Amino acid sequence: MKFFQKPSQEESGRVPPGQHLAKGFPVLTYGETPQISIEEWEFRVWGLAKPTVFKWSDFLELPQHEFTADFHCVTRWSKLDVKWTGVKVTDFMSLLEVDPKAAHIMEHCYGGYTTNIDLKDFLREENFFAIQLFGEPLSREHGGPMRLVVPHLYAWKSAKWINGLEFLAQEESGFWERNGYHRRGEPWAEERYSY
Repeated sequence: MKFFQKPSQEESGRVPPGQHLAKGFPVLTYGETPQISIEEWEFRVWGLAKPTVFKWSDFLELPQHEFTADFHCVTRWSKLDVKWTGVKVTDFMSLLEVDPKAAHIMEHCYGGYTTNIDLKDFLREENFFAIQLFGEPLSREHGGPMRLVVPHLYAWKSAKWINGLEFLAQEESGFWERNGYHRRGEPWAEERYSY
């Protein structure tokens, strides 16, 4: 059985160059999958923002929304119409006090993963913190209990197991950016690698 297929003519306008459609939802992870209980889970904000720590219950008190978004991995697969439930980034940001000098964010995750994102890319209305996938609690393999989803960039920017945002004045490189990936990762421009 083939795991990937070419997009149909109707789908082709939604699939960036060089991508194939995945029949399932592949799981790609560098390193071990963190095991974090809801009771222990914390989300920290620091850097050029008022230091704050959020618990799982704090996120659940925010408005929950359903999102349908296409998902593009730098390893050349895409999945269309992925259905998520979560919290809008813009709703979460309304809780923070961020210094006007902040222009970039480093996403931090359980397990030590990091990835950078420009503040303008982060603040887009379609971005969200996902806590459910296709109506089920987000599995550990897919980044549960919570991951960021940034649909307009390659999926390494949609950090699994996210547990913190560090606000920065200048751009710094995260894990994959230090290891040859593009600093931004826009699928339609095929911003896969830094060379």
